Amino acid sequence: MLSVQGLGLHHSGNYLFQNVNFTIKKDDKIGLVGKNGAGKSTLLKMLSGEITFYEGNVVPEGNITIGFLKQDLDFVKGRTVWAETMQAFEQINAWKNELEEVNHQMTVRTDYESDSYTDLINKMTELNDLLMNHDAYNLEGDMEKVLFGLGFKADDFQKITDEFSGGWRMRIELAKLLLQKNDIMLLDEPTNHLDMESIMWLENFLKDYPGAIVLVSHDKQFMTAVCNRTFDVNNRKVDDYKANYSKYLIMREDRREKLIQAKKNQDAEIKQMEDNINKFRASATKASFAQSLIKKLDKIERIEVDNEDVSKFNIRFVQSQVPGKVIFEAENLGKSYGEKQIFDDVDFIVQRGDRIALLGQNGQGKTTLAKILAGDIKDYSGSWNLGHNVNIGYFAQNQEEVLTPNKTVQEEAEDAATEETRPRVRDLLGSFLFQGEAVNKKTKVLSGGERNRLALCKLLLRPFNTLIMDEPTNHLDIQSKEIIKLALQKFEGTLIVISHDREFLQGLCDKIYEFRDGKMKEFLGDINEYLEFRQKESIREISAEKAKLHGEEAKVEVKAKKEEKPVADNQQPATIVSKEQKNIQNKIKKVEERISELETKVEEFEASFTKENPSEETLEKYNQIKEDLDLALQEWEHLGAQLD
Repeated sequence: MLSVQGLGLHHSGNYLFQNVNFTIKKDDKIGLVGKNGAGKSTLLKMLSGEITFYEGNVVPEGNITIGFLKQDLDFVKGRTVWAETMQAFEQINAWKNELEEVNHQMTVRTDYESDSYTDLINKMTELNDLLMNHDAYNLEGDMEKVLFGLGFKADDFQKITDEFSGGWRMRIELAKLLLQKNDIMLLDEPTNHLDMESIMWLENFLKDYPGAIVLVSHDKQFMTAVCNRTFDVNNRKVDDYKANYSKYLIMREDRREKLIQAKKNQDAEIKQMEDNINKFRASATKASFAQSLIKKLDKIERIEVDNEDVSKFNIRFVQSQVPGKVIFEAENLGKSYGEKQIFDDVDFIVQRGDRIALLGQNGQGKTTLAKILAGDIKDYSGSWNLGHNVNIGYFAQNQEEVLTPNKTVQEEAEDAATEETRPRVRDLLGSFLFQGEAVNKKTKVLSGGERNRLALCKLLLRPFNTLIMDEPTNHLDIQSKEIIKLALQKFEGTLIVISHDREFLQGLCDKIYEFRDGKMKEFLGDINEYLEFRQKESIREISAEKAKLHGEEAKVEVKAKKEEKPVADNQQPATIVSKEQKNIQNKIKKVEERISELETKVEEFEASFTKENPSEETLEKYNQIKEDLDLALQEWEHLGAQLD
């Protein structure tokens, strides 16, 4: 579908890529991996045509379409979420408008025997065929599926996009791209603004996507699930592995061992040549031989081997004095911004040594709670108490506001250090990939990933017994994430972490606080157990949202019919609701009540599951109720179709 030939790009006087060649085929799901700054995002821009000043060629085969998820949003103000999402179908919308105009012309014209009227009929047939071939009359179902999957609720569809945060608007942009069904889809960190449930939905969507995908992601589990091919971007080249991310790691290690041996052999050869050059350079009879060796040495392409072993970064968080048994205790805790209640009636006790993950959709209050516990938010309802001898280390999302812009990396780290840790500043900065001249950079010019690494380094320079981490892996490459995860696993204090990265949380937390619909629930179990529970719950919730959406539409139609006025003798009669339709409406009402009862029972069962392991008899009852609920939903859909 697309061929890359001899691709090269200069950046800051050096090659970012040089003589890169590869082909993208229809069923390829390609993950781009490599350190920050290796050129992954740049390569996507070159494939999309956004960057054109490069050597070599990017050659699409035939009339293929390429979609690119950009970070800059250009929404028309005043559009609803539904109307903005509909913009994904630009060509289909144009055909519909054209068909509408053709139909209008056919109703107002009377020259039925003319050639131009025949042309109109032919045009109408052509447009109808195009719309049918592109499944244009089922777009609404596809839109619902994608919007629900990305975390929107039925109530959001008619809200203006201006009301949503940048992260939610980016979800709309992603929805539009997914609905376009391009031949090749380019995705740069598509999970950045998604919560864990939406990430899992997107993962399944992309696995079944009929076209090719090229994506950049630092989520290892996401990459392994989606991709069947991995491009390792390093040292100005792209190494192609015909494998998903997990298999790529094994293949790369084998390749790396061979490279290390080849480098040893090359180094020995180079040393021998350099010794001979030095030996013969001063000799009149051997000078020409020395010059030929110099030319040969210059032509050697040096083998480079990246150091990928994170175990050598033996870093750890320094624990301060031992705190009391209770770290935090909250009762009826709540927070609102104006009329918007973020969460309310939250009760919990965090004990010494707890390792808790705060999970839930964006905007549900995870960061707000973290800020309250860190002391950054003073205005809240209810109460909470800090335990005895608790020293809190807080990693905030907004690192650009936390760092001092005109300080260098080293100055920022030294200011955070204690007298005991100050001698370790340079070593720790090196562990977080600030080496050489990088320590003299001003913090204001750092990238998002560099700011995060510096903030994490600062936390290691002071002793704490409680860590609150809000999205610590944002903008970090895979190697940096592994470094910080190892350090947190060694930390012996209390940990509260907000993250949407499943792999990062595995083996790190053993308790979940879930934020949903303004409340917080405690889930006793690790991330894998929670995800299994949440996946089943999400299916039910999406079904309920669909029912809500279409149920409300049905109610609007019925209400409109009730409000119709009696017609005069010279008017067309109003639509009359037949006895059969009334019977169907009554049945729908009863089924909706039945669905509501069954959903309540399901919730009661699942709430009990989080407190104790269910017996076989309880599980049988639960499964039977779930089956009854599925049947009720099917009956509701069937009756709705009859009413239509």
